[in-house]
Amino acid sequence: MSTPSRTGGKSPVKLDVQIPADLEAIYSNFVLLTHSPSEVVLDFARLLPRSPKAKVYARIIMTPMNAKLLHKALDENLAKFEERFGEIKLTEPAFEEPKPMGFVPPRS
Repeated sequence: MSTPSRTGGKSPVKLDVQIPADLEAIYSNFVLLTHSPSEVVLDFARLLPRSPKAKVYARIIMTPMNAKLLHKALDENLAKFEERFGEIKLTEPAFEEPKPMGFVPPRS
């Protein structure tokens, strides 16, 4: 990701981002989005196959402006990803009713 600019068009500001060595990575395959006029709330959850429950593991609260900047950064980075690795194909959501798999007895 590019270095963020907070100077209104002047040269970019270098930002020293420190990530703690013991920071736990959280896997999420489901996000709940809610908002108010002043905040956007993203609840990152994990949904397991054939389970009607999803557990939230992280909640991120940000301003609408920062949410829009995140949206822009995701768009740019996903475009670069697809340019390098090919189109990301979307499948049906994991929370739909599962389709039967495996052995199907013959009809009489």
